[in-house]
Amino acid sequence: MYIERTYRHTMKGNKTSSEYTRRINLAIRFISDNINSRISLDDVASASFFSPYHFHRIFHSIVGETVNDFIIRKRMELAASRIVCKSELSITEISTMGGFSSSANFSKAFKLYFGVTPGQLRNPANVKSSKIGKIYSKYGKEFDPQSLYSQFVTEKEHFNSDTLEKLLMNIKVQDFDARHVAYLTTPGGYELESVFSTWDKLSSWAVANGVNDYETRRYAILHDNPMVTPVDKCRYDATVEIDPAITVAAPFATQLIPAGKYGVAYYKGDSDKVSNFYMELCSQWLPGSGFEPDDYPPLAHYLNDPRIDGFVEMEAWIKLKTLNKAS
Repeated sequence: MYIERTYRHTMKGNKTSSEYTRRINLAIRFISDNINSRISLDDVASASFFSPYHFHRIFHSIVGETVNDFIIRKRMELAASRIVCKSELSITEISTMGGFSSSANFSKAFKLYFGVTPGQLRNPANVKSSKIGKIYSKYGKEFDPQSLYSQFVTEKEHFNSDTLEKLLMNIKVQDFDARHVAYLTTPGGYELESVFSTWDKLSSWAVANGVNDYETRRYAILHDNPMVTPVDKCRYDATVEIDPAITVAAPFATQLIPAGKYGVAYYKGDSDKVSNFYMELCSQWLPGSGFEPDDYPPLAHYLNDPRIDGFVEMEAWIKLKTLNKAS
């Protein structure tokens, strides 16, 4: 569930590399679970059952980043999300939540990474895209603060406004049971070639293992926002719902899509605008829905094959919890 572009740096088909990937996955999960706390690198190594002496090299060879760079990037991405989506929180409160010693240190670190200050991200109207932060110099990603806001705020139209308003009015809140899924994480994040290749491998596995109605049981777990995260660093799990009795072996693995309430929105259109659609759901629909997003990534329930049709047809799922009005 937590693997980042793991297979690009490992030997495909090698049982040892599959075990290394599994154990680095444990380290990444430990980091994700403790991202707001002071993280000891020895503790991260321990979580993966690797010797601290060798862990740094193994992590870098599999993930493509040093442990420190990975932790810094995830903290900055989470902070950016809070700045945009948690308008009720002050910059000082967000810096405290992220484990920074002061808002001044947080603001300095944030600007070094993104090239803009937290205050500029919260008021992006007059802020241009930045190429001066670490996100550009290290990862080659130009950071555009306006891309994190609704087109109704920035006036950068990605969708016909009338069509978008109708889509946002037809969102359903549904209760779903938990789903046991087999999954494979893409080696190249949200890059389309990597996504399609991963789905082809999962499809072949599903057919070989007798998974019925495979086409209707496909879900993507979208861990990252490509407006903030470099595309090849985004985590994308291609999943198919299976019977728990089916044996799943590496490089495939299993996880549980949790039960609960989900906001379900229909989308049909260009695949490169899916992330914009999720942004509209979060910024335009959620605030008036009576819910807030639960601590689980967005899902895409695919209804077609975009390589055949030339467009993507899907349901966008967002896990919900009742809005805490005291927060």
